[in-house]
Amino acid sequence: MYLPRTLISHLYQHLVRTHHPLSPPVLVFVALEPDALCACRILTALFKRDYIAHKIQPISGYGDLEKAGQSMVHPMRLQDGGTGGVVVCLGVGGLVDVSNVLGLDADEDGVDPSGGVAVWLIDARRPWNLGNVFGGDPLEVLQEERGGTEVINGQLQTSYRPGKGGIIVYDDGDIEHELTNEREAYCELSKMPELDKYGSDSGDSGEESDVIESIEGGPGSRKRKSWSGRDEEDEESQDEEFQRRRRRRTDSSESPSLSPSRRTLDSRENNQGSSDVSPPGSPTVQPTQLQAERQPSIRQLRRRLRRKRRKFTKVLENYYALGASYSEPISSILYSLAEDLGREDNDLLWQAIVGVSSLELYGRSMTGVGISTALDSGGSAGWGGQRGEQIRQVLRDEVRRLNPPEPNDVSRENARGETSGVIPTTARSPTDNSIRLSPEPRFLLIRHWSLYDSMLHSPYLASRLHLWSDAGRKRLHKLLAKMGVSLSQCKQNYTHMDMNLKRDLRKSLLTYAPMYGLDGLVPPAAGAGRGKEGWGFVRSWGWKACLSAVDVGVLVGAILEVGKSGVTIGEPNKFWDRGKKEKIELADEDGRMEGEEWVRRFWEAYDALENIEALKHALPIAQHLHRAILRTGTSLIEKRQIRHLRAFRMAVVKEGPDVALFTHPAALTKLALWVGEAIAEQEREQRGKIGKSGRATPLVMASLNEARGVYVVVGTGGGGGVIDFAARAERKVKLEAKANARKAKQAEREKKRAEREARRDENGEDEESEEEEGDDDDDDDSDDSEDDDDVAGKGLGRNRFGNAFQEVVDETNARVKIDSFEHCVVEVKKEDLSGFLESLSMKTVVG
Repeated sequence: MYLPRTLISHLYQHLVRTHHPLSPPVLVFVALEPDALCACRILTALFKRDYIAHKIQPISGYGDLEKAGQSMVHPMRLQDGGTGGVVVCLGVGGLVDVSNVLGLDADEDGVDPSGGVAVWLIDARRPWNLGNVFGGDPLEVLQEERGGTEVINGQLQTSYRPGKGGIIVYDDGDIEHELTNEREAYCELSKMPELDKYGSDSGDSGEESDVIESIEGGPGSRKRKSWSGRDEEDEESQDEEFQRRRRRRTDSSESPSLSPSRRTLDSRENNQGSSDVSPPGSPTVQPTQLQAERQPSIRQLRRRLRRKRRKFTKVLENYYALGASYSEPISSILYSLAEDLGREDNDLLWQAIVGVSSLELYGRSMTGVGISTALDSGGSAGWGGQRGEQIRQVLRDEVRRLNPPEPNDVSRENARGETSGVIPTTARSPTDNSIRLSPEPRFLLIRHWSLYDSMLHSPYLASRLHLWSDAGRKRLHKLLAKMGVSLSQCKQNYTHMDMNLKRDLRKSLLTYAPMYGLDGLVPPAAGAGRGKEGWGFVRSWGWKACLSAVDVGVLVGAILEVGKSGVTIGEPNKFWDRGKKEKIELADEDGRMEGEEWVRRFWEAYDALENIEALKHALPIAQHLHRAILRTGTSLIEKRQIRHLRAFRMAVVKEGPDVALFTHPAALTKLALWVGEAIAEQEREQRGKIGKSGRATPLVMASLNEARGVYVVVGTGGGGGVIDFAARAERKVKLEAKANARKAKQAEREKKRAEREARRDENGEDEESEEEEGDDDDDDDSDDSEDDDDVAGKGLGRNRFGNAFQEVVDETNARVKIDSFEHCVVEVKKEDLSGFLESLSMKTVVG
């Protein structure tokens, strides 16, 4: 089931009304990523204000989720002695059947398997598992759904009464507006009966009325060209059936007013004690009346049912084959919940801003994990093109509403030049905790690094200036010289630079950056009709610190990926044990101890979001990680260790001082994005364009985890992360025109079909001829090709590594572990990597 965006607070308000001190705590399952972490902060803040007991459980993968289901969810079920309850999944389980993973799908007949446990599923990953979206109903809801009062085709209505359990997905708007065909297909398939229960094609067994209702009761059925699902029949049986029908027609020539199929039905009804045969002397039944009363045979109904099943099954298969993508960040959805409840404030707004800003750091876009090859208006590239910019614009409006400027602050900002584009580095006062808009350049940790280092370690600058080479660093020096910034000035801490240089920095970048192809380096200057588009967000903590949202995302990510203690060179497999207060070696083959270490880092990052001192202490860790990315990426490119296979490029990290850092999938993803963006710019310069259709070649990056004897493998798409909404709108108009043409063709086909049925009634024929069926199949084949074009447009450029990984696992004996919620991340045994990559090179990895 799914909850529409307009009813986003419906379930939470019911929880507040019904929760009491003896109620079981709400379980909150959280993925180990900054966006889910910020969403968890927002949700727990709401729980605390409403005095709702809750328990947070970090989840590192599907294995952890299954264990949590056995140990924490099962005891809540009514049949296991519990009282029901609520489980909230933040960034967890959107791509799989959650009821199956949590063990809520199997129980005794007639007993609700959910046991009164309601699972609220909030996830930004796509594609959805449609069983969660349109299914997930407990037995009680299924019974009431037939009345159409509370749940209609999986959608919760305003009259829905929570407390029954089941899987409930929070819709961000995509389900209601983009999954109309999938919803129809899923609901129709769920209502279809099994073919085997209706006997053979001869039509003498089974409940004919049920078959008729299942086929003719739904929307118009159409024939399809594919016949792969037809029951196997030999030619002899078909000839015998044809001869039998022909003899029946010959024997019944004395009663031409009754067709053979009608006579069969009449004789069956006579045996049951009721007769429809007209008595002597009664008026003769007209052929038009018989045509209206005539029922198709069971053989025809089975064929129609098979065609309908194939049609809807293909719709679902096409949806799952589109590939991975990302929708609205879950931190933004949780802030919308707080806003609908009237609980929004600066703290919750800041958590939402950090969560939205963090998605760009991991390449998460509307086409999955990959680089963004489109130049935007400047500032943050964002996670979703126009839609992402709309969400950021809403957040900017919220910043203005919750942080109104005071007259003294305006005059002070004018004196410091912040209104004209100077990056703020200090608070307005010792008690200033406000959020401000800032024209953030695409540098890295500029407030806490020198200007030179911040530009050097920026992935955006590194790829476009080729900073991995000496020639690229000379370009950087020339750019700084044209801007009038000396090396001695730019290599000291940014906060200590000359104030005049900082005041003129943005103006200089706008002037000279386009000469080096850096059009999106800073937000454009505000002008007529243009506000602060592309501007970032900055928050102050008095005199303690001033951080941007991207800076906080970088710091929280570094804590999750490296930990506060970091990794010591020379001891790559040893980590600090907080209980024993000593270094311990993680040498577990199953990754259990490594998973426990990641969970401990989650709590460090969770605390750091509310502790500015903890964030400041993580600055050296973040700088260390990004230095390692620059070193490793430079080494791979200079040593020509990036190979070009059939479907993608490939690089393997298995030696060097920083190998242990990249055993974490998120850190390896950052390295892959850095290398992928550099390769894309090389392709642009060499060929004048980026790869195929404006998308760079996909990249597979593998890193050796020597302690466990596995390679961590991540596949990043070839870009296209910013969607061309103008082209999408134009395509929508074309699709509407095609839909109108299909309706006209359908009406014409229905007219021809009615004429054929009338001719068959006159001739006493029982079934459609093969020629007529072929005409219908050709028409449906043209419809299917148009539908396939629509599907191809939706999946253009999407990351399909998750589908390809699963195909390789099914076809080979490679020992592969698919446990990450990010399906483009897998673990492969050290000995099986070469065979795994060889098979993967033959797959389609980008839509």
